[in-house]
Order: sequence, then C-alpha cells, then structure tokens
Amino acid sequence: MPHLVIETTANLGTYPKAQVLKELATSLTAHPQIPVEADLKIRFVDVTDFEMGTAPELRGFVHAELRLMTGRTPEAKTELAGRVLEVLQRLTPRSAGMSVQLSVEVRDMDRATYAKARLE
Repeated sequence: MPHLVIETTANLGTYPKAQVLKELATSLTAHPQIPVEADLKIRFVDVTDFEMGTAPELRGFVHAELRLMTGRTPEAKTELAGRVLEVLQRLTPRSAGMSVQLSVEVRDMDRATYAKARLE
C-alpha cells in the first residue's frame, strides 16, 4: 500500500514509462501521506483492445488508479491525485492528430480486508 496502476493505450507510441515511474515515485513519496517509500508500488498496464466513443478520430488514454488505505482526508487524496496528473500531463507524448485523455482516480482500500506480508 499504496498501489498506483496506470493503464495506457497501445496507440500512444513510445511512452516514457521508466521516466514516468521514477518521477511518480519521487513526487508521491515526498507527500506526508506516504511516509514509507518502499510501500509505494507503481505499475503500467498496456491496453491493446479498447474503444473510445464512436467517432473514427485517433484517440488514446492514460488512466491512473491510486489505491490508498482508508482514512485519508479528501484534501490529501486531491493533492495526491494532482501530483499524479501533473506528471502524466508533463510526460505523456503528444502526437499530431491524436486526442489523449488523462485521468486519475483515487480509491480507498479496506484496512480490515487488506492482507500484506514482507519477505526479507
């Protein structure tokens, strides 16, 4: 905990995943709501099969889902979502003639049902 899952459509071309991962990790672990940097897990999921609306225009998306344990204030969630969106806006490549939607969703994970173990 926390988990950040980023879905990107395959038609975005060469996406700078390594740079995005590094900058997201740096930005999020600098926030006081993520005090243990090793607890942050970030991953990309490539979306190859998708549809966006019905128009034939070239479209793509990057959607980030930040999963946090319950108990964070709405303000903290908004700040964290803003950090994710800022990195995505800055680093997502722009392709001529393509519309790309960026979105961030923050979800609560139930503490009572979340199980975790560390293997050292």
